[in-house]
Amino acid sequence: MDYVNSHSPEEIAKVIQPQFEETDLETITTIVTRYAEQDTWAKDLVFHEDAFALLQNILEESGELSSRVAYEELVTTEFAEKAADTK
Repeated sequence: MDYVNSHSPEEIAKVIQPQFEETDLETITTIVTRYAEQDTWAKDLVFHEDAFALLQNILEESGELSSRVAYEELVTTEFAEKAADTK
């Protein structure tokens, strides 16, 4: 996340291009730019409750989630918070 939040879409596209061999650099750059403009990437690795709710909404709307789970029952942020404190 630190890298994504501190580099340009062009730089990110060059780094990830080997993972998408069938896609040209210009297309990857366009996609990464769109993600950046939409502020898609989180600023940290903590899985916040609003993001968890959004994920459940998407899964529910697609018919893949049979019942919702409480954030506190499934998500632990301890490790991400510890990692963030070490910077």
